[in-house]
Amino acid sequence: MQKDIATPKRTKEILDKYGFSFKKSLGQNFLIDTNILNKIVDFAGVSEKTAAIEIGPGIGALTEQVAKRAGKVIAFEIDQRLLPILADTLSPYDNVKVIHQDILKADVENLIRDEIKGFEEVKVVANLPYYVTTPIIMKLLTEGLPLNSITVMLQKEVADRMAAKPSTKEYGSLSIAVQYYTKTETVMIVPKTVFVPQPNVDSAVIRLTVRDEPAVKVGDENFFFEVVRASFGQRRKTILNNLTSHLPEGKAKKAQIETALDAASIDPKRRGETLSIEEFGKLSDALLEIYPTSIN
Repeated sequence: MQKDIATPKRTKEILDKYGFSFKKSLGQNFLIDTNILNKIVDFAGVSEKTAAIEIGPGIGALTEQVAKRAGKVIAFEIDQRLLPILADTLSPYDNVKVIHQDILKADVENLIRDEIKGFEEVKVVANLPYYVTTPIIMKLLTEGLPLNSITVMLQKEVADRMAAKPSTKEYGSLSIAVQYYTKTETVMIVPKTVFVPQPNVDSAVIRLTVRDEPAVKVGDENFFFEVVRASFGQRRKTILNNLTSHLPEGKAKKAQIETALDAASIDPKRRGETLSIEEFGKLSDALLEIYPTSIN
């Protein structure tokens, strides 16, 4: 029986066998703790009914644990040097397919249609490269993919921002963007000591359960996000000042923006970080009276 990949000894053996050197530019930090990997798979709720998508499998440590439970695993790896290693380490698992492609350039919708058939659920499970965490998650959420959940390891600071509640320093446009599409929960904190090489920051595992419908119904989704971004333009400014500074013709439309804030029952002296996602929904719909078409 094959020994687990994610032990310090086995990881070193694999790296030495292939003369592999880490590329800092690709954010490569490999997990060497099987217990933590198993917890990630537990939190993701992977079963034989699951088709799992992994991003950045490295030498296959997490892939292996997912493959033991999932019906099928599709893993995207950008580093060509890792392909022969993965072919070796994952050879016992006939339910794994490694695709040499940048996930940010991939047509994931077509891939799901072509490669994942007959499964009850599609879940993303990954230890994400930290330098592209946010673009990857936003791609997965905004492309309307048939995903049930996304359970990923990322930088703790970014996880804190994604899961943040109103009136906290971490709360911002990223919190709202992620929570608009998902129920967001940080399920585990992971110390830097369980990686090789050790990163400079602690990590967290976040579970994003994709909503059947967005958290709030709005008249124009693009405009809603534009209003959110404008509201956090400068954190110390009031909502009124940010909107007049960061929306088109905002200064000329200041009186109309004040009227919209009043219609949404929002004090113009409040800061953006105090508004709930529901309040942002009301505000963007009220502002649509001023901007009847999307400003994107």
